Amino acid sequence: MRKGRFTEEQMVAIIREADRDPVSEVARRHGVSEQAIYTWRKRFGGFQASDVRRLREAENARLKKLIAERDLEIEVMKEVAAKNW
Repeated sequence: MRKGRFTEEQMVAIIREADRDPVSEVARRHGVSEQAIYTWRKRFGGFQASDVRRLREAENARLKKLIAERDLEIEVMKEVAAKNW
């Protein structure tokens, strides 16, 4: 997946700025399209920067748990395959 130029916290800050000022000015100031700001607003509309950080931490914890479970399954499969020989 492509890494964006802005972090989620920066996106939320730009959205909050766009709430105060016209979207076209904010877009030009930050070098993004107006459509990008509207897309970010749809995605992070009611969030604050701390909410986004908490959401990312929860997602990372979920992914770490999935990886740990997968690694455990791989180890079990290796042990079963070793016993069959």
